[in-house]
Amino acid sequence: MKNKILYIIAITCALNAGCKKELNQTPISTATTGTFFASNIDFVNATNAVYSDLRAYPDRLLNLSETRSDNLYAVADGPRDWEPINNFARAITANAYVQEAWNTNFNGIYRANTLLDKLNTNGSVITDAALKTRLTAETRFLRAFFYFDLVRLFGKVPIADKVVSVNEAASIPRSPVSAVYNFIIDDLKYAADNLPETYTGADKGRATKYAAKGILALVYMTRSGPTYNIEGPGLATNDWQAALDLLNEVINSGKYSFLSSYSDIFSYTNENNAEVIFDIQYSNGSNPIVGATFPWVLVPDNYFTSIGKTAQGGLVIRPVSNDLVNTSYTTSDVRRSFNIFTAGYTAAGATENRPFFKKYVDITRVPTNSRLDWPINYIVMRYTDVLMLKAECILRGASGSQADVDGIMNQVRRRAGLTGTVSGTTLAQLMEERRREFAAEGLRWHDLVRSGLVTSVMPAWIAKDDVSKSISPFENNFIIYPVPQAELNTAPGLYTQNAGY
Repeated sequence: MKNKILYIIAITCALNAGCKKELNQTPISTATTGTFFASNIDFVNATNAVYSDLRAYPDRLLNLSETRSDNLYAVADGPRDWEPINNFARAITANAYVQEAWNTNFNGIYRANTLLDKLNTNGSVITDAALKTRLTAETRFLRAFFYFDLVRLFGKVPIADKVVSVNEAASIPRSPVSAVYNFIIDDLKYAADNLPETYTGADKGRATKYAAKGILALVYMTRSGPTYNIEGPGLATNDWQAALDLLNEVINSGKYSFLSSYSDIFSYTNENNAEVIFDIQYSNGSNPIVGATFPWVLVPDNYFTSIGKTAQGGLVIRPVSNDLVNTSYTTSDVRRSFNIFTAGYTAAGATENRPFFKKYVDITRVPTNSRLDWPINYIVMRYTDVLMLKAECILRGASGSQADVDGIMNQVRRRAGLTGTVSGTTLAQLMEERRREFAAEGLRWHDLVRSGLVTSVMPAWIAKDDVSKSISPFENNFIIYPVPQAELNTAPGLYTQNAGY
């Protein structure tokens, strides 16, 4: 799909009047959309524009999941937007990362709804019925993806199942989390039933049947997590068997496999490899720029300048927590050296010895023209994740055995260069292995919340690693983020702020 991305920016505003980023957007005018949606390629390009709102998703995971978790001790050397995220500050209703998460997801939902409307009203111009069905399925997959991100971050959110006017948007309240999940599940089931198993050529990277099944399994698992007595992502629905059945379909499809080398999964020369179930595609060297930014988000600028490269925008260091780098990992674990830079560096006369994540940085490919133009895809879901999610389902009561769980654990650990065989794996041990395996992939916070371990892990970690006493005591309300203040101001009284903020 890399050469398809070039179309995204060109038709973005055809799907988004004024290119706004809030729920209360004006609908596309009849004249504009009637002119644009006139052929197969118009609809394909419009679908690409919906994909474009995934561009910032990896950065969001690093800022709102990785930074929130025990993987980073992101107490900044000066005021930074990520510091209150790390510190469980209450006054983050105007935080740039929180606002971006709300705005961009609803922007994607708006574009998806616009396209679905035009597929319904103008879709007769599509000469291939199978293409029309596929584009509808892709768009519904993406709409579900945006809503799943929202429900995990904010809990209750307004459901928009069609293009709405400004006045209509101002009257749509936040729906219960259960209703949001029902909407997500309906979209993903349609996608799973109607998407192809694979793509070839320029279409590689689009959502497939198995991407829909894998994400749907994670939706079921997230919904099955504990409620914590808040209106957050967990509803304790016990959907572990439903999730396992979907994960087994992905595994048994034969479309994916477990790579023998950990570093090969993330190689710039090995994209779309057998581990990749769904990723976000980027392309460098284009005009307008459509490359990635996530590789440098957790990397300090001084590191790049210390090796003679262009500063990228990561600003100051967000150190990896001592607990992760020195306690969870062993020195023989190949993932430690691949994921984390521990050698130290000197820049501007100062030496920095604190470790940082450098998982996605290939120093031979640092962009010189723009920090927004890294040429690497971001893997949203990979085969190892599916295997370990399967083990989690079994430990939560789905069909399977302890031997199945231990087998998955040992397979993952062997690739990491660890010797010995583990047995009797517990949920806590599985989650700690996931922590090492998916470090810097933005999964840790969601793993802690889904597993129920966040209420024990985070207080213990704060007591151990918060040497500067900067982090507020953990409370359940901090499992989700506040509704941005700008949204509360748009329609006063329509939304009630999440507790704790």
